[in-house]
Amino acid sequence: MLRILAISQENELLVDPPLATLANMKWYWADFNMPTDEETSLLGSYFHFHPLAIEDCIHSLQRPKLEHYENLSFLVFHSLNKNTLEASEVDLFIGENFTVSFHYEELHELNYVWDYFVKSNSLDRLKPVEVVYKIMDKVVDAFFPITDDLEDQLLGIENSAEGKLAGNMIIQKTFEIRKDLLTLRHTVLPMRDLVYRILESKRFIIQEQKRAYFQDIHDHLIKLSQIIESNRELTSDIRDNYISMNSFRMNNIMKTLTVITTIFMPLTFLAGIYGMNFDNMPELHWDSGYYVVLAVMVITSIGMFIWFKFKGWFENE
Repeated sequence: MLRILAISQENELLVDPPLATLANMKWYWADFNMPTDEETSLLGSYFHFHPLAIEDCIHSLQRPKLEHYENLSFLVFHSLNKNTLEASEVDLFIGENFTVSFHYEELHELNYVWDYFVKSNSLDRLKPVEVVYKIMDKVVDAFFPITDDLEDQLLGIENSAEGKLAGNMIIQKTFEIRKDLLTLRHTVLPMRDLVYRILESKRFIIQEQKRAYFQDIHDHLIKLSQIIESNRELTSDIRDNYISMNSFRMNNIMKTLTVITTIFMPLTFLAGIYGMNFDNMPELHWDSGYYVVLAVMVITSIGMFIWFKFKGWFENE
């Protein structure tokens, strides 16, 4: 679907004017929303954009970037689906009196900006750079709920309720969150670099009063990248703590088994001796021999337990 928003020479706001009238407009925004092949061909046949830029639009996903072609700038950046974290490419062509957006998926952020301009009462704000700012600002703002949700899940793992989960469930959930953070990082960091290029570019037209707005987007992306890195470190800490706790628990188990084995070693030795079938074993003919051997076993066990306790084997359990 191709939808058009334009300002006529008489400062009239027009929604979906005929394509042939765009050359006479003061300003226009053409949005290729999930375009057909026929509509996509208009990028070259009607708008005469550079073939390389058109190729980037058709073959997604491109890395976020800023390129300049004669009388226009070309922007590529990504939006994220908040449920699946799948990236959707957004392509923008920006000229002195037009903005053309191109995307193969329905984007809530872009629809919000479209409705905002359709209902806007201030026509002097309807300019190409304003459209670019609004779209990028909404896309970046949509990253915050995703990041906050992942952070809440991580904090939930550490609280007492989540601590009752089985260890393998905790580590599995941690790795899932770490994977989502990596996906988010692969979107946020390139976009941060893109906005920095926009701010530093001499060819991208930004009114001086709008520079502060793009700087605000850049600040948000820096904040997002810091939150992501902080949460990634937290996942590493949780993973390391899980491994350390498992090692500690295993050491305690091995210590307990070692104590038990060590205590039973002399008992097994005594039982083995008196379990031999030799005739010449005087103790076998004692009336109280059985009770004496049991007493020796009990005294040996208690003595070894006290000795281990004195050596501090049970202090960390």
